[in-house]
This record gives sequence, C-alpha cells and structure tokens, in this order.
Amino acid sequence: MTVFRLALSELKRMTGGILPKLTIVAMVMVPLLYGAVYLYANWDPYGNLDQLQAAVVVQDQGAVTKDGKKLQVGEDVAQTLIDGHKFDWQRVDTPEEASDGVRSGEFAFALTIPADFSANLASPENFDAATQAMMSVTTSDANNYLLTSIVDKVATQVHESVSQQVGEQTANSLLTGYGTIHAQLVKAADGAQQLADGAGTLNDGVGTLQNGTGELLTGTNSLVSGQTELLTGTRSLQSGAASLDKGLGQLESQTTTLPDSTQQLSDGAAAVAAGTATLNSQVQEAIKSAENLDTAVTTRISDKLGALAADGTITPEQAKAIGASLAADAANSSPQITDLKSKLAADAADVQKLADGAAAVASGAKTLASSTPALTSAIMQAHAGAGQLATGAETLAEGQSSALDGANQLAAGAGQLDSGAADLKAGSSKLFTGATELSTQLHNGAGSVPNPNDKDKQNAAGVIANPIRVDSISQAQAANYGSGLAPFFLVLALWIGAFMLVQVMRPLTVRALASNAPAWKIAVGGWLPFATVATVQAVVLYAVVHFGLGLEPSHPWLTLGLLLLASMAFTALIQGIVALMGTPGKFVVLILLVLQLVSSGGTFPWQTTPAPLHIMHQILPMGHVVEGMRHLVYGADLAPLVPIVLGLLGYLLLGLVFAWAAVAKKKTWTLKTLMPEIES
Repeated sequence: MTVFRLALSELKRMTGGILPKLTIVAMVMVPLLYGAVYLYANWDPYGNLDQLQAAVVVQDQGAVTKDGKKLQVGEDVAQTLIDGHKFDWQRVDTPEEASDGVRSGEFAFALTIPADFSANLASPENFDAATQAMMSVTTSDANNYLLTSIVDKVATQVHESVSQQVGEQTANSLLTGYGTIHAQLVKAADGAQQLADGAGTLNDGVGTLQNGTGELLTGTNSLVSGQTELLTGTRSLQSGAASLDKGLGQLESQTTTLPDSTQQLSDGAAAVAAGTATLNSQVQEAIKSAENLDTAVTTRISDKLGALAADGTITPEQAKAIGASLAADAANSSPQITDLKSKLAADAADVQKLADGAAAVASGAKTLASSTPALTSAIMQAHAGAGQLATGAETLAEGQSSALDGANQLAAGAGQLDSGAADLKAGSSKLFTGATELSTQLHNGAGSVPNPNDKDKQNAAGVIANPIRVDSISQAQAANYGSGLAPFFLVLALWIGAFMLVQVMRPLTVRALASNAPAWKIAVGGWLPFATVATVQAVVLYAVVHFGLGLEPSHPWLTLGLLLLASMAFTALIQGIVALMGTPGKFVVLILLVLQLVSSGGTFPWQTTPAPLHIMHQILPMGHVVEGMRHLVYGADLAPLVPIVLGLLGYLLLGLVFAWAAVAKKKTWTLKTLMPEIES
C-alpha cells in the first residue's frame, strides 16, 4: 500500500456521501470565515468615521487683535470640521443639549468651543495676560470604548491645527514686531552715528581747547615768572632810584663851588703849561750848550796844541801824542757825557710831555670850567628826576605786586582750566568711543534683528507655529488598517482551519494501522488528506482576501507560497500531536493556539509582551510566519524568509515524526485502544 493510496482512501471515505462533502466544504470555509470576514469588517474603519454623528457647539464671541483684525477662530474650526467630513458633525446650540445627546447615544461625542476661545488665542499679544484657549470634548465609553481613543486622536489633530493656525498669526505679529524693531534700531543706529560724529567733532575741538589751555597755562606761568622778575627789577629800580636821588642830592650839594674851582684849575693848568714850556726851552738850550761845549773844548785843545807845536813849545809829534792822549781821555769820558746828554734828552722829552699834558690839562680845565655850569644845572635836574623816578618806581612796584597777584590767580585758573580741559578731553574721547561702539553695536543689532518681507514672514510664521515636521520614510508600509492586520489574521485563520480539520478527520486510519505498511508511509498517508484540505483553505482564503477585499501583496506568488507552506506545517504539527496524544492532543493544540495568539505580535510588537512569552514567540511557528507575511505583503527585505521557510520545514518534519511515533505506538493494540478513556 502506497502513501498516496492511503491518502486517497481516506479522502474517499470522507467524501462518500453528501454530509461528508458538506463537512469538507465547511472545513475549507473555516479559515475564510475567521480571516476574511474579520478583515472585511475591519478593513478600513477610519474611512467610515463620517457615519458617526458628532455634535459641535460654538460659543466663541470672537476677538480683535492689536492690529485691528477680527478673529473668529471658533467658527473657523467648526466650519473646517464640518467641511472635512471626518465625522457627521451636527451643530448644536448649547453644551447641555450636546451632553444630553452623547448621554442618549444620539451623538458619539460632542466638541464645545467656549466663548473666550478667540480672545484667549489672541492673548499672547499681551505677555502679562497670555491664557491658553481650551476646548472640551464629551465622550461616553457606553457608546464605544475605542471611540474615546479615536476622538482623542481627532481632538489632538484639531488642537494641532488650531495651534498652528493661531501660532502662525502670533508669529506673524511677532515677526512684524521684529521688522518694527529693526527699523527703529536702524534709526537709533543712525542717531548713534550722528552722536558719534558729533562726539568726534567735540573730541577734536576739546583737543584744540586742551592745546590752547596748555599754551595758556604755559603763557600764564611765563607771565608769572616775568611779573616776578619785573617786580624784582622794579624793586631794584626803586632802590636804585632812591640811592641815585640821594647821591645826586649829595653831588648837587658838593658841586655848588665846582664852577669856580674848575676856573681856578683852568688858570693853574694854563700857568703850568706855560712853565713847562719855558722849562722845555731851557733844557733844549742846555743840551745844545753841552754839545757846543764839547766841540769848542776839542777845537780849542787842538788849536792850543797846534800853537804850542808851532811855537816850538812842543814838537808836532808831542802835539799829536797829547792830542791822541786827550782824544783817548775824551773817549774814556764820552759815555758819561753821552749819558748826561741822554738824560738831558729824556728829561727834555718828559718836560715836553709835561708841557703837552699841561697844555691839554689847561685846555680840558678850560673846557671843564666852561662846561661846569651846565653840569651843575644837569645834576640839579637829575636830582629832581631821580626823586620823581623813585616815587614812580614805588608806584610801579605796587602795581607790579598787584599784577603779580593777578598773574598768579590767572595761572591758577589756567591750571584748573587745563585740568578741566584734560578731563573734558578724556570724557569726550570716551563719549566718542562709546558713541562709536553704540552705533556699531546698534548697526550689528539691527543686522541681527530679522526684517522679513511678507513672504518670509509667512514662511517663518509657519515654521515657528509648527517647527517640527516628521518626514516619515517607510521601508514597508501597509495600505490601510486591514492590510496591517492581514498577515496576523491570515496565519491565525490557517492554524484555526487546521485545528478544525482534526475535529472531523482522523489523524490515522484504523485500516492503515491494521495493514503491514511501514510506519512512515502510514504517517505520511494520514497527513496528506489534512495537507490537501489545508491547501484548498489557503488558496480560497488568499483569493478572497486578494480579489475580494483588495489586499495587494508586494510579492503575491511568494505570499501564496508561504501560506501554503505554513498550512502544510500547521497541519503536520497538529495532525502529529493529535495522532500521538489522541483527544488530549486537541487540548494541547488549543493551548498552543492561545499561546501563539498572545506571543506572535499580531497587533502589538511581541517585544511588548511579558518576558516568559518571548520564549513562546521564539519556539512556536505562528509569530515567525506573521513576520514573513509582513515582509512579503509590504515589500520589505526578503532575507528573513530563509530561516522562516527552514523553520516551517522543520515543524513539518516534526509533525511527521510525531505521526510516525503515533503509528509505531498504535501498531500494537491494547485494551485502551479498544476502549479509550476519552472518545475522539
């Protein structure tokens, strides 16, 4: 008996009548009923929210902004909600009416916009009066538990939309204020520049002033020195003038007889001059007489010797010898005569000088005598002038003393002025530096303060109101809510379908057990009917979900192939467990179903489950198949499929091993085999 013959015999038995055939059809429909119908019901629940009636109450009284704009944000929000058709919004007049409608179930929820909504939204214009704008949402879990979460999400979206809208208005006003600040800063910077220019001019002028005060101080110091010297000189003049006056007084008193004395001196000098002239004449005559005497003596001696020689008294030779002797004697006495003559000549010269001096003295004395009256008159006039000079010098000294005091005061004032000019120069320098720095910083500040145009303000206001934009990059994305749940429910439906098969199909046929066929053939032959029906289940389920609901897998054929492999592995594992354990095995399969429901990560990530369930996720097949289905349906990386396929093949072999062990065990019939404790 071959494996396929065993499988065909079992399939013929199961389809031998109308009811078995209907049972098989029902078994094929089990995954479809569970998976497709559930997905159909939850395929796009958010797309049908417009069927829910919701109440909106607008009590907003509006507000006027500082720039005169009228705000009616509450009305805008309500109209935006109604035009968006996310819900079937119904306008209601009062919050009480809306609340009653929620309580009765007429409305799924109610949104109330209070009277001060726009006013509070505009309040940030005044920093000290900024108030949050509030909206109230009324819900009731009695209408639907999940509806509260949905409404919270919608309310959050409304809140973000309103916040962005109002934030843009506020930011636009803020940016407009920045433009005003920028313009004012530019004006202030220009004014500061003018101040800096003026301060520079002032600084230059103060520098000139300081130079002038320095020169003034130097001049006043020189003036004080000069005045001091002048006063000293004046004091000296005063003293000298007094002394001169006194001396001239004495001179005047002592020169009263000077004219007569000088006349007498003139007469005496004339007489001396005459006497010296006479003396000089006499000396000249004495010199001539001495010269004549020497010549006469020589001549007479020569004449006498000649006469003596002539008369024979002496011989001519004796006359010559006596003459020579006398000449020698004369020569010996000549220096004395010469000295005498020299002295007489010198005396004559002195007498001549004396005569000349006497004549000069006489002339000067005569001139002095003639000038003495005028001198006496001048001395008298000088005496009078010296008196006046002494008086004027005293007056001048007193004036100079006062002038010196004034010069000292002027020098002190000039020093204070110079010190003040130095302080003023330092202050004007600081003013110039500070004004220049102020102008520079104001210009820099004006450059730092935004001055946006209308387009820039609109763009910046949008960024300020909504500074973060999440740019989602989805590597694999489900088309809708149903597509997100499809991998989990398709795999779950296959497990449930396989579980239902063991309720109506025998894991092992008694006829096969009673035959002499090998155990592995019986095990495989018992599994093939399950695999055949499970294959039909997977194909029908996939066709309905794909063509009926519109699930569009990125890899349709690989998706169908994974479903078929999963259905074979599930049926092999379930058939093997039930074949080995009998009726208790069905309970084990149910427990495995529950464990996989909570650990496979079909809705929430499996990592969020308690730690003990993580082990279940790792060792049980459903979670791995769900992961593989997501990769195939959403178009993610296919690399994880290799270990998933190998794992399913392992589970398929494990199920067949279980079935083989069951065949080996049940080949031997016991009393428990004939009368089991629990009927299948």
